[in-house]
Amino acid sequence: MQYSLPEAEQEAAKFYRDAAQKAGNNALNRLFSGLADLEQLHYDKVVEMALALQKQGKLRAYEGSSLVIPEQSEIDLAKAAGDALDATKLSMMDVLTAAQKIEKAANKRYSELADQTSDRDTKAVFQKLAREEERHLRLLTEVYWNLNDRGVLKWPSM
Repeated sequence: MQYSLPEAEQEAAKFYRDAAQKAGNNALNRLFSGLADLEQLHYDKVVEMALALQKQGKLRAYEGSSLVIPEQSEIDLAKAAGDALDATKLSMMDVLTAAQKIEKAANKRYSELADQTSDRDTKAVFQKLAREEERHLRLLTEVYWNLNDRGVLKWPSM
């Protein structure tokens, strides 16, 4: 399904909120809740910029996201979960894979919009949004590989 830019951000925020509720792990809940907040911030900014564009014919500058997802020190899931890890790990891996796809698509959308505009300020806004989505993807990829390769839940501060 193809979404408009604000709808895509809203869908991403909803996905992360749902993932946070289903996480069953406080650390994952914090990660997905933080990503939901970041996507909601993107939604709010995209709507604000669209309204400014309609009223003034020009985008407002975008200062970037100000929310922070704190670093998660290593949690050894294998010790905590024992035999149940495999089933839990699979569902976590599925959620992380879906989240990575969301971030890749968002990065692509913003990059394409930046390429399609000739207005320098508008281009800068879309490039900044694309970079933020790329950071989200890197964070999720690190969580994915730590969980997959080492059986631990860990990520750096963002």
